[in-house]
Amino acid sequence: MPELPEVEALRVFLDEHLTGREIARVLPVAVSVLKTYDPPLTALQGATVESVARHGKFLDLGAGGLHLLFHLARAGWLRWYDVLPSGAPRPGKGPLALRCALITGEGFDLTEAGTTKRLAVHLVHDPAEVPGVARLGPDPLAPDFDRAAFAALLAGERRQLKGALRDQSLIAGIGNAYSDEILHAARMSPFKPVQNLTDDEVTLLHHAMRDTLTEAVARSQGLAARDLKAEKKTGLRVHGRAGQPCPVCGDTVREVSYRDSSLQYCPTCQTGGKPLADRRMSRLLK
Repeated sequence: MPELPEVEALRVFLDEHLTGREIARVLPVAVSVLKTYDPPLTALQGATVESVARHGKFLDLGAGGLHLLFHLARAGWLRWYDVLPSGAPRPGKGPLALRCALITGEGFDLTEAGTTKRLAVHLVHDPAEVPGVARLGPDPLAPDFDRAAFAALLAGERRQLKGALRDQSLIAGIGNAYSDEILHAARMSPFKPVQNLTDDEVTLLHHAMRDTLTEAVARSQGLAARDLKAEKKTGLRVHGRAGQPCPVCGDTVREVSYRDSSLQYCPTCQTGGKPLADRRMSRLLK
């Protein structure tokens, strides 16, 4: 799933390629992708893109007094064309979900792999009309999201660290991959209860979060949209690297699996050398 660093890189890319340009048409190809119908997508025809913003993992194209927002979900992506393919796209079983064409002949496709379709597109007058945006917590890279603001958010939390970091209503933009990376940088167990954090650990976690995300954004700067996925994978230290050596200590990166996701961690760096219980594997071994 694209998370804050990749979505921020897409925002910068689209800002450079879309702002000031006129939209020729926006065509939904997959029936499931469009979540709003008033105003219609035809309202964007002839509108000039005025801004490209990010809200957590949502991208927001401002044009003609309207906002075209989209969330790429787990398997969605954006493909940019200097020259769009000729002819109208045809609905079918392929990954293409939506096409945005500029009068210059440039444009982009939104695609989604797999059979589970969660990519979502909204056209609204105000981004706050989108429920997923309205419920977002603060952006972890916002200038005013300091240690005090972070500590205030965590006050009263009783969840484990992994779940808290991934909650978009608590902190916007962090998902499965970067929560693993942040906790590895902070040398904390993903299962550690938030209420057990000391003041020093809150400070450490805040620094790890800011540094991990800032470094990931910096690595993505200047890259074309097509190169962002590969950059994300090369920059990860533990997520998606189960069975490989930890780049910090050399211990083997371990995994805990769930029904539809998994987390990765380093026992030496994060859990005092003790492997965490893998609930799914425990059930299989019974």
